[in-house]
Amino acid sequence: MAALAYTLGKREINYYFSVRSAKVLALGAVLLLTACHAASRRYRGGDTCEYLLSSGRFLGEKVWQPHSCMMHKYKNSEAKNCLIDKHVVFLGDSRIRQLFYSFIKLINPQVREEGNKHGNIPFEDKSASIKVDFLWYPEVNGSMRQRIKSWTESSVAKPHIIVAGAATWSIKIHNGSNEALTQYKINITSIAPLLEKLARSSDVYWVLQDPVYEDILSENRKMITNEKIDAYNEAAVRILNSSSRNSKAKVKVFSVSKLIAQETIMKSADGLHLPESSRDTNAMILMNVYCNKIMKPIDGSCCQPQPPLTLIQKLAFCFFTLSIIGYLIINVIHRNNFRKNKCTDLESGEEKKPDISAPNVSTLEMLLHSFCKLGLIMTYFYLCDRANLFMKENKFYTHSSFFIPIVYILVLGVFYTENTKETKVLNREQTDEWKGWMQLVILIYHISGASTFLPVYMHIRVLVAAYLFQTGYGHFSYFWIKGDFGVYRVCQVLFRLNFLVVVLCIVMDRPYQFYYFVPLVTVWFMIIYATLAIWPQIVQKKANGNCLWHFGLLLKLICLLTCIYFLSYSQGSFEKIFTFWPLSKCFELNGNVYEWWFRWKLDRYVVFHGMLFAFIYLALQKHQMISEGKGDPLFSSRVSNVLLFISIVSFLTYSIWASSCKNKTECNELHPSVSVVQILAFILIRNIPGYVRSVYSSFFAWFGKISLELFICQYHIWLAADTKGILVLIPGYPMFNVLVSTFIFVCVAHEISQITNDLAQIVVPKDNSTLLKRLLCLAGFFSGLLLFSAVQDQSRH
Repeated sequence: MAALAYTLGKREINYYFSVRSAKVLALGAVLLLTACHAASRRYRGGDTCEYLLSSGRFLGEKVWQPHSCMMHKYKNSEAKNCLIDKHVVFLGDSRIRQLFYSFIKLINPQVREEGNKHGNIPFEDKSASIKVDFLWYPEVNGSMRQRIKSWTESSVAKPHIIVAGAATWSIKIHNGSNEALTQYKINITSIAPLLEKLARSSDVYWVLQDPVYEDILSENRKMITNEKIDAYNEAAVRILNSSSRNSKAKVKVFSVSKLIAQETIMKSADGLHLPESSRDTNAMILMNVYCNKIMKPIDGSCCQPQPPLTLIQKLAFCFFTLSIIGYLIINVIHRNNFRKNKCTDLESGEEKKPDISAPNVSTLEMLLHSFCKLGLIMTYFYLCDRANLFMKENKFYTHSSFFIPIVYILVLGVFYTENTKETKVLNREQTDEWKGWMQLVILIYHISGASTFLPVYMHIRVLVAAYLFQTGYGHFSYFWIKGDFGVYRVCQVLFRLNFLVVVLCIVMDRPYQFYYFVPLVTVWFMIIYATLAIWPQIVQKKANGNCLWHFGLLLKLICLLTCIYFLSYSQGSFEKIFTFWPLSKCFELNGNVYEWWFRWKLDRYVVFHGMLFAFIYLALQKHQMISEGKGDPLFSSRVSNVLLFISIVSFLTYSIWASSCKNKTECNELHPSVSVVQILAFILIRNIPGYVRSVYSSFFAWFGKISLELFICQYHIWLAADTKGILVLIPGYPMFNVLVSTFIFVCVAHEISQITNDLAQIVVPKDNSTLLKRLLCLAGFFSGLLLFSAVQDQSRH
């Protein structure tokens, strides 16, 4: 009865919620969310600098998350590059002095807080010609006004950045009197026009007063209450920019420090001054406000303008627009023809079969239809990760954010368990399942920011290696059994692997190597093909006639292993191969191929292991040394039990070793040699027991069929800022946002998979003469792309 209810439940879900209906729902959600965000930007304003300076929340205890955008963590070298030849002035009381010290420590961490507490403190970095001064003006009075006025005179060099603020001394000296507040309003009114005048040529920030922790204030500071501070802040906000509300030259009110202080002032040593971590956060916010528009960090979306469209992006936009128009025209023509035929049939009273269009028209229509859908999808990609329409947030790792979703997907995977059609080792359903659950775990790993937790990182490295293992196993098995080394097979594989990435390189203005996994599997496919296709071509059919051919194949594999070993320890030779033009255009990232060498080296042996495993498995299968019947163990009971025990011990041993890693660099060095242990252990655990081999999870297998699209699409429409952050479609509701963005993301990935399959049939035909013409067209396309890319790079420089 339970089994029947279980089966009926699955059928009920599948009946009422098909893939097609899910995609329609996803399209409706995208249109609604796009309209909502566009309206919000229009009526509330879309200046992320305003959000950075005024709003946000803590993720955990120390990570500050601005509203709607991402904050970059600046390194010393980046801070110097941004502030080179700049003069920065901090003007105010002891709280501003604290901010001054935190700011200059971003430039030089060795600085000590040893200056005169109630005097001016200079700082200079001669290597970058950076000058940062703290000027002691604890009250907003005539002296401060005179200093600010001196900068407005044309003969005096103005600071590039001015950070000012003061109030607590006025409250303290005048014992919190109302007269002092009135005088403060008069004084700030007198300096406001001067600050606004400076804001035309400099960046001017007025820091609002942070709340105090009244319980631990010393007796001589008891008059500094939060009520008084709020009154002074209210006066400053009302007066500043009152004469330039419609002008772009405004004094920027730094109010976010109040929010930070509300969460952290309890940790203050004296109740007045912020703890060091809070000061550092304020300094980092200042750095982001000024430097993001200059340095343009990928993970610093706050205060960054939308990047201008490149020449290639403009051409892509025109192409997709023409495809949409062309498809609509053909669709209208077909509808009109259908109506005319229908009217003619009604007049004659005869029933006629619908007219079938010529093959070339239907091919053109399919082509335009595919590009029409792809153009709309790419628009969504661009809106998510290039236009400043949707919000972005930084990642923040917690154990629960990684492990709880893992439990959820495991439960779903078990719920959709079904019997396999065949019970061979690593059959198609099982490999799809394997790819599916690995891809889901990798996605959770990326969105949760779990790379900061080393044990999780090491296990994810094994999953990536397992993908490459399957690449070696699958392609070797195909070539060994089929013996098909034709151009059609190669072009089909290369097209399916690279089509989406090439389109994204064009639309999102990113280099090919940025999507590192696709170049990795592409190069390994070509290596496998070259190894087996070069003379002598050794395939199973030939080897069955003479056992010596098996030794010939092993010799080829040994040569391959030798080449891999040589290149992994000879970075110079590796770079000579891949810095050769036009390969350099594909494999360079940030002007060099180091990243490509690192990625290739990290899993350098696992494809070879996959090929070797396929060879041994197929040899054992050929000689009937394994039993693959339904429910039968793979080997005899004794051998199966021993291998199963060894596999479980090996699997757990690797996990214990990975969990005890202390240094990522050292573990990465060992990873290429030991990752195969856990991969083989998993394969044996999954396949030795017959009952385990006879079932699979259709839930995981469904995701496995679109695993490549999921891996690539996550870069821009699930994550954000090129995987550095998280896309926020529904602000304020993190869990609901992840559910909605995930639903849209999966639907898009599935649709792209179908588009790729449709286009593969058109672009890569089986007829050799037609295929040759298409290849010449593709060669012309990529030549043009390289030419436009060179022009684009030259214009940038």
